[in-house]
Amino acid sequence: MTDFSKLKRPRQPMPADVRDILQQRGLLAAYQARPAYQQNDYLGWIGRAKRAQTRMKRLEQMLAELENGGVYMKMAWKG
Repeated sequence: MTDFSKLKRPRQPMPADVRDILQQRGLLAAYQARPAYQQNDYLGWIGRAKRAQTRMKRLEQMLAELENGGVYMKMAWKG
C-alpha cells in the first residue's frame, strides 16, 4: 500500500478514466509501484491541463513512462 501521509501537496483523486486506461493497458500495478509523490504529481499534472488535447498528451506520456520504466516526467528515475 502506498503511503500518502508524507505528501507536501494535496492528494489528487484518481479520475475514473485514468484508472480505466491504466487497467486496460495492464499498467495499474506499475503505477501503484511508483512512490506516492509520483502518483500524485502525475494526476495533478494531468488534471491541470486546460484542453482535452493537452490532457490526453500528458496521459499518454505517463503511460509511456510506466511502460518503459526508468523515467519520471522525462527524467531518469531508478525505481
